[in-house]
Amino acid sequence: MAKRRQRGRDINGILLLNKPAGITSNGALQTVKRLFAAAKAGHTGSLDPLATGMLPICFGEATKFSQFLLDADKSYRVTARLGVTTETGDADGDVVETRPVTATPDEIEAALMRFLGPIEQIPSMYSAIKHEGQPLYKLARQGITVERKPRQVTIRRLALLSVDGDDVSFEVDCTKGTYVRSLVEDLGAALGCGGHVTVLHRLSAGPYPASEMLTLDELGALKDEGGFEAIDKKLLPLYTAVADWPRVELGQDASYYLLKGQSVMATHRPKDGWVTLYRAGTDDFLGVGEVQEDGMIAPRRLVATH
Repeated sequence: MAKRRQRGRDINGILLLNKPAGITSNGALQTVKRLFAAAKAGHTGSLDPLATGMLPICFGEATKFSQFLLDADKSYRVTARLGVTTETGDADGDVVETRPVTATPDEIEAALMRFLGPIEQIPSMYSAIKHEGQPLYKLARQGITVERKPRQVTIRRLALLSVDGDDVSFEVDCTKGTYVRSLVEDLGAALGCGGHVTVLHRLSAGPYPASEMLTLDELGALKDEGGFEAIDKKLLPLYTAVADWPRVELGQDASYYLLKGQSVMATHRPKDGWVTLYRAGTDDFLGVGEVQEDGMIAPRRLVATH
């Protein structure tokens, strides 16, 4: 039987896309995948169509490490319109209520700061969370509302940037699973006037800064000028997804057995937790592992190109 032909280029790495407004995260992913003619790609954490900003795209072997970016902290710049509540919690939804805004800038800032630290959020019916296999937003569009359990998240930083009439801009650093729309709705409820998101821009995801992002237009221009070679240079190495984890170096024998899927011992290692694994004396990234109670390091995700 003839070997099945692989569709697309076999490339590995991470692209930091500055997602434009007006398209879904999956739509952005498919555009980038076609641009790179990649065989395999996935994104790490959806942004609403209204939202812009950092959307890490993982190619090839990098998809093995995408979960760690999904689990990472995120930072956003937000503009909220107070006094207007919408069906979806953002500007894409129909207006359901309008109320006067009487709070002063100082009162708005004080109300915002109440959300610092661990808080509970009830996910929006227009979120992608699934209920019995169906995304909530699909149920909501059918006029169906189901009970949602509160989720605990942590707001690590809040910074009020400006108050311009009924528009409030702020930055937020938060843990995975935080719904900025819910945060804005809760802020509006605390002020007694309601509110919704009009602008949402993701500044960072995990270890990646905003300065490394590229737009679709920039990628297209690079490809037109220098072909695949030019855009491939913009891919970040696999290890950058977990660059802030402890680094453990393995000798030749330990590396061999690790890549066979066996737990190995390393002299210099943390007492517990997840670690990045490298061949000793090199920057040859082997994957990630977890230190066990007996001190052995069990492989969890390994780079298959070895």
